[in-house]
Amino acid sequence: MLEALETQDVLGDGLITADALRAAGINAHAVDLLVKRGELRRLRRGWYALGAKWKAVGSDGQYCLFARATAGAAKRPMVLSHHSAAAMHGLPLIGAWPATVHALAPDAQGGSSHRLVTTHRAAADPNTTLITGVAVTSLARTLVDMAAGCSFLTGVTMIDHVLHQESRRVMAGAGNPGVPTITKAILFAELEAARPRTGRQAAERAITFADELSANAGESLSRVRFEELKFEIPELQVRFDIAGRSYFVDYFWRGVRKIGEFDGHIKYTRAAVMNGKDVVGVVVAEKDRESVLRPYVTSFDRWGWNLALNADEFYRFLCEKGVPRAR
Repeated sequence: MLEALETQDVLGDGLITADALRAAGINAHAVDLLVKRGELRRLRRGWYALGAKWKAVGSDGQYCLFARATAGAAKRPMVLSHHSAAAMHGLPLIGAWPATVHALAPDAQGGSSHRLVTTHRAAADPNTTLITGVAVTSLARTLVDMAAGCSFLTGVTMIDHVLHQESRRVMAGAGNPGVPTITKAILFAELEAARPRTGRQAAERAITFADELSANAGESLSRVRFEELKFEIPELQVRFDIAGRSYFVDYFWRGVRKIGEFDGHIKYTRAAVMNGKDVVGVVVAEKDRESVLRPYVTSFDRWGWNLALNADEFYRFLCEKGVPRAR
């Protein structure tokens, strides 16, 4: 039976329908037992995923599976938008994904929310794209919708991510021929075309504040905190040339010669960063790097997720460390 489930998993690219299970000779009673044992995960009525795969893909992948199942079960073609499109495009979200699937409804009289689907009355997107067989709003439109309809943090985090990825592709010469690189200008043009009913100023603010030099969601979170808590926005990815080597730092307040770094511990787990070293070796290398930089600045401070997510504690931390206030 497990072999049959794995076959259906491959055929459905991670999704397994009740019809496919019946065709494979697995009746409703057997399905219930598989769900109880955790070998199958029921996403919604008539749609399943392998239990092991569900656990392995994490919250981002789980929301994508749910969105794809909901689109597959829809009676009419559905264009995923907002959070659902963001998840399908692989955009980072600080916080939890919603409990419903978001979709465009250009012809509706107004947005609505049902048990599993939230629809948005908005201009149709002429540039929708297919991801794993599901229609979703274009990457540029998705960023604009999220910036207009969500928090400043969410908008900035996602736009930072795309601008950073796009800049890296351009530098590597890996852009797609005929596909324009997403820039702030492209996003402002998309905002004009989308004409959101609300949130236009919020979207403009997020696009303006976004920075391609912000390398990950934690760095974006920290920058948003600096802005919201009225601290000076530092320079990003500043290079220090010392003894024939170059060192880049996350944040540099040049006026007071202060370095700040977001330490999300990702560098201690990602294979690309580990480069064959063990965790101890990576930590020692970071300490050695900090020792090299300290003589050239007045201070070198680090923080992580827990501190940056707590606005009150982060405010006190920044005050205590002498981070300059915004003028």
